[in-house]
Amino acid sequence: MTAEDRLRTYRGRRDFERTREPSGDAAAGEGGPRFVVQIHDARRMHFDFRLQVEDVLKSWSVPKGPSTDPADKRLAVPTEDHPLEYEDFEGVIPKGEYSGGTVIVWDRGTYEPLGHDSGGRPVDFAESLERGHATFRLHGDKLHGEYSLTRFRGGADEEEAWLLVRKGPARSAGHGTPDPRRARSVRTGRTLAQVAGDAGRE
Repeated sequence: MTAEDRLRTYRGRRDFERTREPSGDAAAGEGGPRFVVQIHDARRMHFDFRLQVEDVLKSWSVPKGPSTDPADKRLAVPTEDHPLEYEDFEGVIPKGEYSGGTVIVWDRGTYEPLGHDSGGRPVDFAESLERGHATFRLHGDKLHGEYSLTRFRGGADEEEAWLLVRKGPARSAGHGTPDPRRARSVRTGRTLAQVAGDAGRE
C-alpha cells in the first residue's frame, strides 16, 4: 500500500483551502524513525501520539496523554494515518473543519523499534503493530525510555482500543503527564492559549 492509499482518509476529511494542516507531499527523511506527541484542544482535550511507520505517521488519540509512570496504563484509540509533515504542525484548525481546535507540538524525536522473534532477530515494526503489540524506545525532548502499545480490543465489528504503557518497574510517585493547558510547545515554547491568541491576531 502506498502513502497515497494510506492518506486517503486523512485527505478526504480536510479542506486544505481552509486548514493549514499539511496535505502530505513530503518523502521520508534520513535518520531514525520519528515520533511526535501533540496536544489537541478540540471538542475534547487529548494528546495525539504518532509514530513514523514507513512513509506515514501511525496515530493514536490518547485522552490522558503518555505517562512517564509505568503504573499508568493509558487508553490509546487509533485514528487515521497522518502525513510525515504533521510532525511540525502547530496552529489552529478552523471551527467546522474535522477536529477543529488548537494544536501544539508537546514532544518529538526519534524512536527505536525493539521487537525480536524467538531467535533474537528484529521483527518488522509494522508487522508488530499489525499483530497488536509493539515495543519501542523513545528519544524525545521530554519522553525517554521504553514504551509499548498493545491492542486489547478490536475486531471486524468493534472499534480498536490500545494501551500505551511506559515499561520498567512501577514507581509510587511517577511524574505522569503535565496539565495540557499549562504545557508548552517543544517547537516554540508557546501554550495552547498563546497559539490560539496568535492565530486570532493573524
